[in-house]
Amino acid sequence: MTAAGTVIDATDATFATDVLAQSRTRPVVVDFWAPWCGPCRVLGPIIEKVAAEFGDDVALVKLNTDENPRTAMEYRIQGIPAVKAFVNGQVAAEFTGALPEPQVRRFFEQLAPSAAEKAAREAAELAQRDPVEAERRFRDVLKESPNNADAIVGLARILIARGEQDEATRLLERIPADRRVKVMKHRMFLEGFAERHANEDLEGEARANPADPRSRYRWGVMLAAQEQYEAALEELLDSVRLDRSFADGAARKAVLAVFDILGLDSPVTREYQRRLSSLLF
Repeated sequence: MTAAGTVIDATDATFATDVLAQSRTRPVVVDFWAPWCGPCRVLGPIIEKVAAEFGDDVALVKLNTDENPRTAMEYRIQGIPAVKAFVNGQVAAEFTGALPEPQVRRFFEQLAPSAAEKAAREAAELAQRDPVEAERRFRDVLKESPNNADAIVGLARILIARGEQDEATRLLERIPADRRVKVMKHRMFLEGFAERHANEDLEGEARANPADPRSRYRWGVMLAAQEQYEAALEELLDSVRLDRSFADGAARKAVLAVFDILGLDSPVTREYQRRLSSLLF
């Protein structure tokens, strides 16, 4: 993480890292600007001053639209300055034009984490070193804020690592739409599948029966459990090609689960999304 108050100058090449990836740990405000733009020169010092007040809670990234047209086009920047806030890889709030300082500050205030969110973040940073203390802090946060997503996810990870999946599953049901919850549920399924079939030769079965959608599906899921995602997608797509309706579309659902794990901005996801679409449509 960059130091508090640091402004990052992103490019087309670094946008995924500087903005999308970073936004999974804290909100990222992106100022789309250009040197010739008068209102941009007005807004620039204001937004940098306000961002510095929020320190490490909200990141500020600037992107020169003249030098980085691909990103500007992707986010449909038509007028500048354009300001977009990213949270978990998605645009969460935005405005266009040189707003006065009080309005810019209110924009940042809406993005900044609450006291409970800060406590959950601190617990998450502690989890690797001291999971017992982290668990206590996550539970304290949930007493005050029962649906705090960061605390739920953090506590669920600790419980899953201890083998207490029932409580973890109940916790995760509080925030079913959170992408991290989907990923955790997928991983729990994959780990359970790998345990149940650990003594079976699923690869041999798939090689001996290359035209059997079930065999290809089972080996694909095992590869996904081993985090060999591209190889898994190859097997699963072959299962879809052989019989897209097998087990109520199990292979297609498994492909979508791998997409969730990798993230929709992953180049692997984009490539295999294209290939899946060509099979289905």
